[in-house]
Amino acid sequence: MKKAIILTGKFVQDVEFTYPFYRLQEAGLKVDVAVRGMETVFGVKGQKIVPTIDIAGLNPNDFDLIILPGGAMSLEYLRQDKELIKFISDFSALGKPIAAICHGSQLLISAKVVKGKRVSGYYSIKDDIENAGATYVDEPAVVDGNLVTSPHYKHLGDWMREVLRLAQ
Repeated sequence: MKKAIILTGKFVQDVEFTYPFYRLQEAGLKVDVAVRGMETVFGVKGQKIVPTIDIAGLNPNDFDLIILPGGAMSLEYLRQDKELIKFISDFSALGKPIAAICHGSQLLISAKVVKGKRVSGYYSIKDDIENAGATYVDEPAVVDGNLVTSPHYKHLGDWMREVLRLAQ
């Protein structure tokens, strides 16, 4: 059974966590939710998120897919977690699929895995994406190599369709 991991924290965009969480299970993947310190957190709209695994000590070889939901406030915290950033970078170096939506693309920037790639994200981070050496693309689902990105939760269906295609 393939294993996915959702990397998240407090103030995540609720629907960007919830939709992939259940959609991946529906597709037959085992889904872990990683939060620093195994802390139960709440999304920006109040959804309770109970982690199944700690960010500490994650091994890229233990998973087949990473999901990076957005939420501007959430990413301000997550981008500061050097161990989390290293995990994403190491995972990407293995060529495994990473899916980011909205502000989730900021973790790809921090992990330095976007240079030379076509990447989407929320319109307010267009400059960040371009300054990291990527080409910003405003499309529902952008696939470039092992990355699948999307700018907004209104495109969750298109994004997850591409995520699952790449994860097969």
